[in-house]
Amino acid sequence: METRGVMSALDNIDHVVVLMLENRSFDSMLGTLYPKSQTFDGLAGNETNFDPHGAPMQVWSHIGTDEATMRIPNPDPGELWTDINTQLFETPNVPSPAPPATMGGFVKNYLMQENGPVGRDIMHYFTPDQVPVISALAKNFAVCDRWFASAPCQTWPNRWFAHTATADGHENNNPVHLPDVETIYNRFEQAGMKEWKIYFHDLAQCHTLTKLFLLSDHFHFYREFQADCQSGSLPAYSFIEPQYYPDLAHPENDQHPPSVVTLGEQLIADVYNCIRSSKLWNNTLLIITYDEHGGCYDHVPPPAAAQPEPPRPGQLFNFDRYGVRVPAVIVSPYVKTGTILRPPGAVPYDHTSVIATLRKRFPVLGAPLTQRDAVAPDLESVLTLATPDNEGPSHLTALPYAPTPATASEAYARPLNDNQKALVGLAANLPETPIASLQAHLVSMKAQVQQVPPELTTNVRVASAYVKKQVGNLFSSV
Repeated sequence: METRGVMSALDNIDHVVVLMLENRSFDSMLGTLYPKSQTFDGLAGNETNFDPHGAPMQVWSHIGTDEATMRIPNPDPGELWTDINTQLFETPNVPSPAPPATMGGFVKNYLMQENGPVGRDIMHYFTPDQVPVISALAKNFAVCDRWFASAPCQTWPNRWFAHTATADGHENNNPVHLPDVETIYNRFEQAGMKEWKIYFHDLAQCHTLTKLFLLSDHFHFYREFQADCQSGSLPAYSFIEPQYYPDLAHPENDQHPPSVVTLGEQLIADVYNCIRSSKLWNNTLLIITYDEHGGCYDHVPPPAAAQPEPPRPGQLFNFDRYGVRVPAVIVSPYVKTGTILRPPGAVPYDHTSVIATLRKRFPVLGAPLTQRDAVAPDLESVLTLATPDNEGPSHLTALPYAPTPATASEAYARPLNDNQKALVGLAANLPETPIASLQAHLVSMKAQVQQVPPELTTNVRVASAYVKKQVGNLFSSV
C-alpha cells in the first residue's frame, strides 16, 4: 500500500473500518459522558425547549434499561428537511445564508408528528450506564464533540456524503433517487486497490449509488466481516451498515427511533470485539458514528459549511450548512485514553472527514471528490501515540436484550419509518428475478427509477419479506 512521505501514526493504519448507525444526536447518546466543560461540550442539565403554549421542557433522563426507556423517543421524530429546519430555527422556511440557529424548535416539531408524541421525550438523553458500550469506547479512546451530520437532511443524503462527499442535490430520502456520482470506492478501483468491502445485514443503502452497482461483488453480509476479522483478512476500507428491518430472530439494530438502543450497543460491541481479537488490531482504525440526528435534541447550533458543488437549477438547499451534531467515537491503539477530539481549525468534522482521512492515508486515491471533503479535517491528529500502546478493553459486553414473541410480533406489524419506506424503493430497483446481465439492469434502472410501491409498505413484515427477496435476486446475479 502506498503511503505518504512524512511518517506518522496514520501510516501504520492499514485498515479503516466505519460503522454508521441511525438517527441519534450527540446529546441524546453521549451528552453526559463527561461533565460539561470548556473541553467537553455536553449537557449542563438545564437546556430547555418550549412547547407551543410556552411551557418549558428540559432535558431529562429516565432511570433503568427496560424496553420502553430504551425506545425513547417513541414514536419516531420528524426528520424531513423542513422538520429539521423547524427544530433548528423554529420555522420550516430558512433563508440562505441562514441566521444563527436557536435550537429551540425540537419540542414544537415533535408535537407536530403523528401518533401522539409526548413533547418531553424529544429532550431525553441516555446515561453512560444505559449505553455502556459506546460510552466505554468513548472514554477508553476518543470522543469527538465537534462531528456534525454533513447536512440538515434525512438519512440518505447524509449517507451519500459519507461515500461521495455530496448529496447530489437531494434533501430527503423520497422520492427515490439513484445518484450517478463518483464514490470513494470508485477511487479505490481506479487506483488498482481492490481491497474494500461494504458489509450489511439485510439491505445496503449504498446500492442507491449507481456507480457501485456493477461492483456488487464487494458487498457482503455482516457475517463475512466477522469471518474476515477472525482470518486477519480485512480490506483497506470497510463500511458497515446495520440491520434496518426486524425479523423474528434478529430485531433491527440500527438504533433508529423507536428501535431498542441496546440492540445497536450489541452491534457496536461485536464490531469492536471482532477487531480487538484480530491480529490486525494494531493496524486498524475504527470510526463509529451516526448518519444524522433523527430529530433528537442537541444544543449546539450547526455551523456554515462549504458547498460541495455549485447548486443545480431549482435546488431548494445549497448544502451550505451542516446538520446536527452526531456521536463520533474513534478507536485505535494509537489513540490516547480519554481523548476529546476537536478539529485543528474552524471547520468541524463531518462524514466527509472519513474520505479526507482515506485520501491522506492512501494518496493514490487522488484529489478531493468535492469541495466538502477538500476542506474537511482528517483524523490523523487523533493518533497521538507513537506506538500502539492503548490496548483498550479486551472484550466488551452489551446489556442483554431479547424480544419476547409478543414484542417481535408487534415489531413486524409496526408501520415503516421513512428510511424503511425508502429502502423498499431501493429494493424495487433491484432485479425482480436473477438476471444474466447486471449491466443491462443498470441501464434500465437509470432510464426509469422505480418509486416506493405503496402495497409493499403496509407494515414491516411485508416490506422485510420483499426486501429479502430482492436482495436474494441481486446476489444470485452477481
